[in-house]
Amino acid sequence: MFLYILALVVLLYIYRWFRELKRVPNKSEKYVYITGCDSGFGNLLARHLDSLGFSVIAGCYTEKGEDELKKACSTRLSTVPLDVTNNDSIRKATEIIRKLVGERGLWAVVNNAGVSVPSAPNDWLVIDDFMHMINVNLNGVIAVTLSVLPLIKKAKGRVVNVASVFGRVSPFGGPYCVSKYGVEAFNDSLRMNMVHFGVKVLCIEPGFFKTSVTDTKLLENSIQKLWERLPQDVKNDYGSDYMDRGNGSDTDSSAAGAFKHCVHPLYSLLDTPTYKLVKFVDVNSGTEALNLLLHSLCWSSIKKSAL
Repeated sequence: MFLYILALVVLLYIYRWFRELKRVPNKSEKYVYITGCDSGFGNLLARHLDSLGFSVIAGCYTEKGEDELKKACSTRLSTVPLDVTNNDSIRKATEIIRKLVGERGLWAVVNNAGVSVPSAPNDWLVIDDFMHMINVNLNGVIAVTLSVLPLIKKAKGRVVNVASVFGRVSPFGGPYCVSKYGVEAFNDSLRMNMVHFGVKVLCIEPGFFKTSVTDTKLLENSIQKLWERLPQDVKNDYGSDYMDRGNGSDTDSSAAGAFKHCVHPLYSLLDTPTYKLVKFVDVNSGTEALNLLLHSLCWSSIKKSAL
């Protein structure tokens, strides 16, 4: 019985390996639109796809991001200025993309742009903190996707949304988790809507890699500012040593780690016609992130009288 099961497992792996050997042909005719390409996963993915022959359209928030990416890549790569919270910016980018792709349509959109601050316990925040992050991380994903969806349908292409392991678990609440849960829901509903048009909708859930979004200093500074604006009674609830015990990070700072666990799966979703990965969770990094958040937020420092 054991040998029979082992043989089935081996055959399954061989089948998957053989199936995923096939690559998308005519890469130079496949246009891939990526948001958030100034740094992080978006920047790495844009460079990698360009090196493999895809025609990349990189959405950058800053002129500096556009210039640096153009210098590092071939003439196949195009950049567009993009603020995912601005409908006019999204519309202008879509007009440029429509002219670039022509009748071929758009092979893929990768919604990567996102922010991670302000993030803190919910009772530290106001509604504007939630709205800021939701506008970028969720509404931006929806707006960009809808703007190019007709072009995706024309090419029978794919939509790839970068969510997060915190789109599944919320160890401390806050707008980041709320926004990523929303991305997961949008992704699932869109997948069912688009299956009849031959469009694949996929999601990747990175762990806690060190990018501009998870920059330790950025997160610490944001939490410090939020702490300083809190009423004294809320500070008393959490305890005077709360902030002192909350510093530190276990983010994976290596570019190799980010490439292996996020950029490679993203590339596979775009370059393998039969790739079946719907959700990718870097379990180790996700676990480290949860441990980091649960312990660094120092729940033990909250006074019992406040519970």
